[in-house]
Amino acid sequence: MADSVDGRGRRALGALALLAVPVVLAAVPLVPIAALLGPGGLGTVPLGAPGGLLAAVVVGPALSALLGPALVDRRIARLPRADLDDRRADFVADRVEHLAGEVGVDAPPVTAVRADAANVAVTDGYRGARLVVSTRLLALPKADRDAALRHALVRLRTRRALLTTATLPALAAVETAALLATLLVGRRGDRTAADRRVNRIHGYEPDRERIPSWAYAAAGVLCWLLLLPAWVPATVGDRLSVAGGRRAADALVARVGSEEREGLANAVAFAGDAAGAGDWPPLLDRLSFVSMADAETGRVRGTSRQEARTRLARLRSKRTL
Repeated sequence: MADSVDGRGRRALGALALLAVPVVLAAVPLVPIAALLGPGGLGTVPLGAPGGLLAAVVVGPALSALLGPALVDRRIARLPRADLDDRRADFVADRVEHLAGEVGVDAPPVTAVRADAANVAVTDGYRGARLVVSTRLLALPKADRDAALRHALVRLRTRRALLTTATLPALAAVETAALLATLLVGRRGDRTAADRRVNRIHGYEPDRERIPSWAYAAAGVLCWLLLLPAWVPATVGDRLSVAGGRRAADALVARVGSEEREGLANAVAFAGDAAGAGDWPPLLDRLSFVSMADAETGRVRGTSRQEARTRLARLRSKRTL
């Protein structure tokens, strides 16, 4: 029980960290504007910088929650559809409806996509809930497939999908900026003579670098310093809320029965080791059954590359029972 209370506390802290990310991003324009318009500036509004911070607390999460479902829906619309025949589509919808009844949620619409990754993502928000399932996951054995679908529905019931969808635009913005800063810091300046010769042939690089490599590194470090107030809570939220929410859903699915527990372990093992991770949309990664972020993105988030193995060890540990 103590471990359960501790886990809930960590996930609550992670949820607060996720919600802090859009607040920090909104504070960047709102606090200076409020300070300029406040008593210390033009005096047109009664509050200065504190008022801007208060506005950021309200506007940031609200705007992120408004954009999140629309952003995810646009990404899903660009995915290649599986074009299942009526019998197969009805079968998938029936399984989801059956499992949703057992979990205690309304059955969400299902979008089957052609993807080599054995994964399923669940999104939620004011536009309603939706499951995005890869054809490779649907091809898994019944127990493994149903356990993965149940896992997604459990995250829908516990509101983890709602929280992640609502904060996704802010998290994606921070991650994109962090990737750019990392690329600037690690930009390679020591090109070989062969590289330079080929580039000169194509006419797009002179003999000397117009911008020295140290300037790129300095710009990257500056970007990182400016990004830290948003990156730190985003990283904490990823570790405690997103990854912790997957582990909490693992435990809930495992308690249903030994068949579900073994099926979930098999699905985690297969999804984590099978080829095709690059075929899964990065935007859906935080909403997914198994994280498939590449090494660079994982380092930017500060997340562990061993998350799937840790989950698998917990599921197959007799001590966990």
